[in-house]
Amino acid sequence: MTIFEALRKDHDIQRDLLARLVETHGDSDERSALYQQVRAELKYHANAEERALYVPMMDVDLTQEKARHSIAEHHEIDELIERLDDTDYSATHWLTHAKQLQHLVIHHLDEEEHEVFQLAGRGLQDKQKTTLASEYQEEMQRQRSA
Repeated sequence: MTIFEALRKDHDIQRDLLARLVETHGDSDERSALYQQVRAELKYHANAEERALYVPMMDVDLTQEKARHSIAEHHEIDELIERLDDTDYSATHWLTHAKQLQHLVIHHLDEEEHEVFQLAGRGLQDKQKTTLASEYQEEMQRQRSA
């Protein structure tokens, strides 16, 4: 498995969780549980992805700018999560913020899959792609277990 295949699997999980989250209503247990799951998955994924993909991309001139852009998008996602953390589940604008989060994350995932992965595929060595997949998966497992 390459780093790109490992990341795509988790991207699919994020898309599914976000789709389910924006269908929730009010201050419900379902909304709370899904939001906590989304929040954790996005945090774990960003941390592991930055270590396993973006740090190595920073060492390659071809991919350095894309890596920086993607890390900046992770920070935008973090800011939206902070806004959601500070908003009561029953507030009318909570769902608005959740939909903004969904839109931003989907944009980020699509950009990674259609632009970043192709560029990184040219910049990284084949052996490195499988090694990075293992590093990513180990870090995700470590964070999910903690």
